Amino acid sequence: MFGGIGVPRTLVASAKERKKAAEKRARREKDDNLLFDEVWCVFDVDEHPNIPDATQMAEDNDIQLAISNPCFELWLYLHFAEQPGLRHRHDLQRMLKKHLPTYDKHVVYSDYAAGYGEAVKRATRLEENAKANNDEGKNPTTGVWRLTESIRSDG
Repeated sequence: MFGGIGVPRTLVASAKERKKAAEKRARREKDDNLLFDEVWCVFDVDEHPNIPDATQMAEDNDIQLAISNPCFELWLYLHFAEQPGLRHRHDLQRMLKKHLPTYDKHVVYSDYAAGYGEAVKRATRLEENAKANNDEGKNPTTGVWRLTESIRSDG
């Protein structure tokens, strides 16, 4: 797993280059085990520019996205409660602190484990409702559940 910080388009461009490098190495060494099973980028909508460009680049290069609108804290909040409705990221951060007073952008698995199943259900409902209203990716939605479910299915 590679980490990185940046705007969505930069993250996807970096993932694209790393994926291509792995493919090139796998061909050169004739070893398909060097290929990535999946490539994911995780980012918030926040006020980032060029999300449509990042989304298209990801789609064109078989890169999966786990986008949270407005922010990653939505995914964390869903472990404790139903969706909060349209919110600003700072509101969600404050709301999450009501459930985890020590929250400081570091995620400790044990803090969320008990609510994981409900978080997946809640996040799935948010995405389904957004799709039904032809408003995919709206605030509030999060695709992080797809990433975590992919990880769980490989485990």
